[in-house]
Amino acid sequence: MSADAADDPVLAHRARLAAYVRFAKRTGYGLFAYAMIAFVCGAILGFANWLITTIVLAMAVGSVLLAPAIVFGYGIRAAEREERGETRHGGY
Repeated sequence: MSADAADDPVLAHRARLAAYVRFAKRTGYGLFAYAMIAFVCGAILGFANWLITTIVLAMAVGSVLLAPAIVFGYGIRAAEREERGETRHGGY
């Protein structure tokens, strides 16, 4: 955390939220990768009930973590961009 983030509660909150977003993205994408690897193994070796359950759970939990993390990540980047005075393509 930078010196500015320690002084400003908004920046400190944004930094904490960004850390949660990074964790959720890594975990969500990791669960998606696990589900894909499990699916390939199932396609090669045969789909047992436990494997199907594992794949579905990994995809469901990954989706629950990843969807809000992506949205919040865009929001954090937009707030940082606005603080720097940068404008997006259309100037809006």
